Amino acid sequence: MNLTNQYCHFFDESAFVETDRPGFRRRVVTGDRLQLWFWRITGGSTGSVIHRHEDAEQLGIVVRGALDFRIGDRDDQSRVTLREGEIYLAPAGVWHGDSNFIGDDELNEVWILDVFSPPRKDV
Repeated sequence: MNLTNQYCHFFDESAFVETDRPGFRRRVVTGDRLQLWFWRITGGSTGSVIHRHEDAEQLGIVVRGALDFRIGDRDDQSRVTLREGEIYLAPAGVWHGDSNFIGDDELNEVWILDVFSPPRKDV
């Protein structure tokens, strides 16, 4: 099997980078017009503040565990819980975050795939 193809990115534990938030690891793959952030977050981790991206839209899918968060108007305190296979869309300028990460039974992790268009520059 050829694992060196420049267009394919295989699951590689060592490719996940710790962030400045404890319990958050990510792998980022960037193209010309879009970007994928693969998050692996320890269940119960904190540090996701309510925020928005002025110049990029964000599409996310929960792959493992669950995400309990706010999305919509900044002052709206209502929460949404997304489970495995469920998707959110945060168009440019839409507030989202203030998240609770609910780890799965096997690894106590939450896996989220976030796609940004255009790519973010703050990697």
